[in-house]
Amino acid sequence: MSLRLLWEGFIIGIAVSVPLGPLGMLCIKRTVNKNWKSGFLSGLGIAASDVIYAIIAGFSLTMIIDFVRHYEIYFKILGASMVIFLGLYIFFSNPTKDMLKFKRKGTSYVQDFLTAFLLTVSNPLSVFVFIAIFTSYSLVLQLSHLIETFLIISGIFLGGASWWFVLTGLANLFRHKLTINTLWWANKIIGLSVILIAIGLFVYLLFIDV
Repeated sequence: MSLRLLWEGFIIGIAVSVPLGPLGMLCIKRTVNKNWKSGFLSGLGIAASDVIYAIIAGFSLTMIIDFVRHYEIYFKILGASMVIFLGLYIFFSNPTKDMLKFKRKGTSYVQDFLTAFLLTVSNPLSVFVFIAIFTSYSLVLQLSHLIETFLIISGIFLGGASWWFVLTGLANLFRHKLTINTLWWANKIIGLSVILIAIGLFVYLLFIDV
């Protein structure tokens, strides 16, 4: 039973993390421009944020869920706005300056973790993703079963952490084969892609999802 719950949480953590969205691109960018630890810790920040929403969804905190649903459009606009700023940051960043700044200032791993965490936690609509997944797995978190709850949540974090470990590891494996010019174009392409995703979300919110 214990291993089954841990495994189910692990699968959920991977399932939530695998879609390569703007934050996944941010982790890749930090791995390539800085180093593997920077990208991986950014991924851990995302995984930690996912755990928070998994706990909210698992315990079915109706008041919070109703609040998010009531102000859903504002949360979506806030999330899309932050994604646009993220895309602009990536687009206008200079890989050469980024690497020099990183070497000059030393490590800023805590900052990498926190920025990724805050970017993810600013989108509380993630709670509904976990509600849907928990429903499909027939999982419920209960205070009266703390060990089972701990195993599920631990599995979710380990699943997300494993995905970011693999993704940033692959990015780090090929980073030395990339030239500065390639990194410059990669920043432009990734940044523009993120901006287009956010604009598409804005259009959907304003003209379709009414």
